[in-house]
Amino acid sequence: MLARAYAACEAMARAHYENFPVASRLLPRAMRPHVAAVYAYARVADDIADEGSAPAAERQAQLAAWQRRLHAAVAVERAADAPHEHEDLIVIALAHSIRSLDLPIALFDDLLSAFAQDTMTTRYASWSEVLDYCRRSANPVGRLVLRIAGYRDEALDRSSDALCTALQLTNFWQDLGRDWRAGRLYVPREVAAACGADEQELNGGRLTAPWRAALARCVAETARHFRAGRAVCDGVRGRLRYELRFTWLGGCRTLERVEATGAALLTDRPTLGARDLPVILWRAARWPALV
Repeated sequence: MLARAYAACEAMARAHYENFPVASRLLPRAMRPHVAAVYAYARVADDIADEGSAPAAERQAQLAAWQRRLHAAVAVERAADAPHEHEDLIVIALAHSIRSLDLPIALFDDLLSAFAQDTMTTRYASWSEVLDYCRRSANPVGRLVLRIAGYRDEALDRSSDALCTALQLTNFWQDLGRDWRAGRLYVPREVAAACGADEQELNGGRLTAPWRAALARCVAETARHFRAGRAVCDGVRGRLRYELRFTWLGGCRTLERVEATGAALLTDRPTLGARDLPVILWRAARWPALV
């Protein structure tokens, strides 16, 4: 049953790769099932939060139930011969990872709190609010990857937090148009106000000069977090070091794509393609010289 549970998590991870190391072959083999279990649990929660047709209160109740299922599974061993649905397999696998690797369940509670916030919060007044969201929505993933790899180091945690925050922010700007059409905006109001950017201008389909200025500030803030997140890529050993380096390089390249998309960011979602691979590989080869 345990093997089937982890297999279900890994299948989900391979099908939904995003900005974090999930099913990458660069990850040490022993880490992959546990990282996939973390991802699969978060993926289900994210899908619950993004189910726009359901009322917010109903989605919050489903997230709370998902959280309770994990806590119960961690506290009590499940019967191996009991019938299990697909989501139960995810909980079985993750509960085993939490118990066997002593993963902090509080990090999963943070993730669930961020997903619950997505059901009711569509605007952020300040950077502090946006970064608090990142602290709970993205940073736990990096810390869990470090714990799975056997690292428990405050300096690595801080750098990992910066990298994960940078990846989350990059995703916000990458999805600016899609989020806007869904009723969400992650650009802090304090940034928009400082640039004279009015939300009504976003209905025009192209970014106006004030909004381009606001996005430039957002890109600069994101780049600052990438710089702070570089240390974790050098602070770990073995294959995880290269996985994190490529994650960092891919995130930075995506941020460059965001910046290059410019006024069309509301309609064109920048993504990495075949043309970006040589650039990333070249930068990976020159990693020690990068600043």
